[in-house]
Amino acid sequence: MTATGAPGTGPGHGRHQPGAGAPGVEPGHGRHQPGAGAPGVEPGRAQRRPGRSFGVWDLVVAYRGRTAVAGVTLQAAPGEVVGLVGGDGAGKTTVLRALAGAVRPAAGTVRRPPARRIGYVSAGPGVYRDLTVDENLAFAGAAYGLRGSALGERARRLLDRTGLADARGRLGGQLSGGMRQKLALAMAMLHEPELLVLDEPTTGLDPVSRAELWRLVAHATAAGAAVVVATTYLDEAERTGSLLVLDRGRPLVAGTPEAVLAGMPGAVLDAPARPSRGTAWRRGARWRVWSPDGSAIAGASPAAHDLEDAVIVAALAARERAAREGKGAAA
Repeated sequence: MTATGAPGTGPGHGRHQPGAGAPGVEPGHGRHQPGAGAPGVEPGRAQRRPGRSFGVWDLVVAYRGRTAVAGVTLQAAPGEVVGLVGGDGAGKTTVLRALAGAVRPAAGTVRRPPARRIGYVSAGPGVYRDLTVDENLAFAGAAYGLRGSALGERARRLLDRTGLADARGRLGGQLSGGMRQKLALAMAMLHEPELLVLDEPTTGLDPVSRAELWRLVAHATAAGAAVVVATTYLDEAERTGSLLVLDRGRPLVAGTPEAVLAGMPGAVLDAPARPSRGTAWRRGARWRVWSPDGSAIAGASPAAHDLEDAVIVAALAARERAAREGKGAAA
């Protein structure tokens, strides 16, 4: 692999503007043209949309000799939302930073547009607390070369969509958590990016604020942006065109939400109390239990499984495979 440049820094979502070069990176027209069957990802609805996809293929990222993520493939087409799902420490932020150009991959291919065509919202504070709403937008716009009437019209439109028009004179530090996140997303969308990268933008927000943020994402996709969003909420993952679930830095399951549901091995059962056998977990006041071969379990009845069940089962099945392989190697 040949290095094409180091990631740059700048305002971006308010603090960071992703760089355009790194090993294995194709910010513009690159050598590698993965097809719809790129390894490790089921493109799903992305195949039906025209335009150039962005993403990562066989991505490996290492920090100080420790592999953080490996074998990760994810692609997003224009007008599509792709979900990156996983718990804390799963590697979601690392993948998004590599995609945005903030981290150099150790191996694999990254395809993204030029830096000025990327919008990035990090998991941390995405706004300047000592600038007003208007000043935050003006600063972000200037970083991308927007000024005058073009900046004013786009800012006005986004303030209306976010419900922040009446708060434009308030400091970023005086906004509620939901308002700050909406402002950060508006700053990332201001220059109408081709690729929008969002790192858990709804974490910690109330249901109303989460719904409002997803409406903004819908506006971005309707305008033709490819959106990659990390989330820990599986009800949000159901809104995506396709998703990739990470577990300890490795792909666990990928595909459309429907494909992930259909591909779940065995059966999930429901019980009022924890069954005496099988691997079980709480769902509200009741229990779910996984039957790997689909057989009946005393005290449990068949349940209509959802995406949360399918992801839990995928993790359990992966643990079982690893245990069997470990025993086989020991023998």
